[in-house]
Amino acid sequence: MPFPGGLWWLLCCRQGFTLLRRDYGEADREADGEAEEEEEASFELRAQGDQGSLEVSLSQPTRSSSGSERSLLVAEEMRSLIVEKGPEPVEDDPDALIKGWLQREVRGGVKTPWIRPRKYWFVLTPDSLDYYSSNEKGARRLGSLVLTSLCSVLWPDKQTYKETGYWSVTVFGRKHCYRLYTERLKEAVRWVCAVQKVIDSKAPVQTPTQLLMRDVEEHCGSPEVLEQIYRCNPILRYTSSPLYAPLLPFPYGSLDQSAPGPRSYTTLRDEAVKLFNSLQQLESERDPVPLMQGVLQTCLDLPPLVDEIYCQLVKQTTEPPAPGGQGDLHYWQLLTCMSCTFLPSPPVLRFLRFHLDRTESRFPTSEMAKYACFIREALGKTKGRECVPSLEEILVLMRRQEMICTVHCPGAPACSVAISSHTTAQEVAQELVSRLGLSQSPNLFALYEQSRRREHPVGSATLLADVLTRFENLAGEEREQDPPCRLCFKHYGFLDTDNVPRESLEFALLFEQAHEMVLRGYVPTSEETLQTLAALRLQSLNSDFSTHAPFPRLEELFPPHVLHARLPAPRHRPPAKCRGARLRAGLLAGGLWGQALAKQRAERDQRLRGRLREEGASTMAAILEKWKLLQGMGRPEAMAAYVALVREWPGFGSTLFDVDVRASPVGAARQRLWLGIGAKAVSLYKPGEPEPLDSFCYGRISSFGASDSSTFHISVEDRDLLFETSQVEEIAQLLNTYLTSAATRQPALSPEPAPSPAASDPSVPPRGLCPAAGPWQQQPPVGSFHSQPGAQCGHAGCS
Repeated sequence: MPFPGGLWWLLCCRQGFTLLRRDYGEADREADGEAEEEEEASFELRAQGDQGSLEVSLSQPTRSSSGSERSLLVAEEMRSLIVEKGPEPVEDDPDALIKGWLQREVRGGVKTPWIRPRKYWFVLTPDSLDYYSSNEKGARRLGSLVLTSLCSVLWPDKQTYKETGYWSVTVFGRKHCYRLYTERLKEAVRWVCAVQKVIDSKAPVQTPTQLLMRDVEEHCGSPEVLEQIYRCNPILRYTSSPLYAPLLPFPYGSLDQSAPGPRSYTTLRDEAVKLFNSLQQLESERDPVPLMQGVLQTCLDLPPLVDEIYCQLVKQTTEPPAPGGQGDLHYWQLLTCMSCTFLPSPPVLRFLRFHLDRTESRFPTSEMAKYACFIREALGKTKGRECVPSLEEILVLMRRQEMICTVHCPGAPACSVAISSHTTAQEVAQELVSRLGLSQSPNLFALYEQSRRREHPVGSATLLADVLTRFENLAGEEREQDPPCRLCFKHYGFLDTDNVPRESLEFALLFEQAHEMVLRGYVPTSEETLQTLAALRLQSLNSDFSTHAPFPRLEELFPPHVLHARLPAPRHRPPAKCRGARLRAGLLAGGLWGQALAKQRAERDQRLRGRLREEGASTMAAILEKWKLLQGMGRPEAMAAYVALVREWPGFGSTLFDVDVRASPVGAARQRLWLGIGAKAVSLYKPGEPEPLDSFCYGRISSFGASDSSTFHISVEDRDLLFETSQVEEIAQLLNTYLTSAATRQPALSPEPAPSPAASDPSVPPRGLCPAAGPWQQQPPVGSFHSQPGAQCGHAGCS
């Protein structure tokens, strides 16, 4: 009488399965005491050595024709894995590595210090962690946790000790978790070290998926054998059933796998199963883009899951029920996004490439073959991403197209550049330099990331796709009135500003950048000169004065901080000296007096706003009067006059950074200064003062570098300057850039040039580009250089 379908399925689960004439199965085991042995439901193998014993269970078993012989062999292998406990006394166990009394949490958690868990006698052997009812002869074994390479153990937690009065030792197994407690820290550490040593001694676990990947690689030249592998092992093929365990081995338990930020995750094994459920939802999703981005974000937060998702996608795109259907294409589209974001490990990469070749050979003209070709090319370029693809990038990748990136150029129309997921900022900057005719300029250019809060250069090796993703994330956080983030193409290093032709596009870029410096207050000059600059700006924008001309806002013409400086400083009431006076003041502030004080503050703020409007009106009137005097001046002349006025400041061409100096050259202990990085020298300015406090050429600097993430140091002859700033990386990058440019412009005077951080890089960048990569990616944190004998700096402060 034939077996019914369900009974045959159970029989296959118990008997195992066959992989290329290899027999795997599961033997029955009986446990004493509590019912802790449950049905296994995962694709796992427990192995010892290369040819050791195995234990397998499947949620998707294959039919096997082997009978009682394989069952007997597997039973013998299982006996060799776990040594059977005989009737000998507990204390005479020769395999015991460590033993002692520990308290175990049986159910629930130790939530209060006065509820104590039960005490048991624990014995650690080379294969398992067992516990008994007592340490007497013939004591009953109550439970056993088999230790494999996937088990894990957590160190004692100080927070748990504060809450419970016990030091905890947590051991994670496949189905069970032992939470053990002891009152002595030394004993807890001894148990943790012993258990971890046993875990480290175990052979790595291999899953059936890993074995089959190896078999596929070995028989890739035998089509008949490959077809037999795929036909006999459904674990490699598409399934509509849920996955109960990951395809690759992951450690048991939670080992602090939580990602930083608001996202929270469970164990890697649970997250792998959840991700497979998310993949299955792609088949019926009308808009799969948000779900794809969520899967990619999980892989970015938990990098060990990257290989798992690749294997799951290969599985679901192998022999689907409807090849080329909507659900199947959704899998291929997610695989495309994965290939542009993450690079799998070498074994998974080889298996993926084989899958792509197999798909192209079976469906040569289909959409699947086109995706396979696109994925193969992307894998050759992917090196890792800082952010997951944006929603726009995912839509573009689903169509296998390029994105259009808009780069704003001050004084020129915005440029649209086609980019891919692998395009770097240096490649785009090089294209813009060529497109805008700046190849012969001696100055350096770079892309800048502009937002409401700050502006900073984009590293040359940074992927623009990551920058666009950050813009998309910031757009969802900022308010509607905030200006959107954008990319700008600007000067990065000013090597020669005197010989820029006035009719060129570069002069327009220089004019716009000089105006930005004026508005930010980085050009210290008189208020009269600032009004003249504002009038020249109006003349360059609207030509001659006219009441019908479009008029920009005052903060777009004149530095706002100058108007705020005219307002009277708020008077701070001195704090009360005695405690009673402070108490009475606090009580009054919380009652009726508090409402009166709030009303007074509102009235004061209103008066200040009115005063600010008056100052703005008077300043605007003065600017208009100066604008009328510029009648007949053309736009090029107005721009040239503007740049000439700004160039009168000795620090023009330097990039200014706000720093706090711990030991300044004038002897002050700590003060806020401007650090100016120029092509020839480094200068220190007091904010608002046109003349530098000190200036030293690069020949006087012996070394520089980042002491930590917020401290930058420069060694000048016999003293060290320490600067506290949030722009450490940008300062180091700019210094290295100027040093590299100086090394390429001036040939060495001797056959063996002096060492420098820039000269150590033999590669010479394209002309007109920032020569160094992003400081957070390639630049060394510390640089040192020395002037050559007889070399002249040419800077006035170094003579």
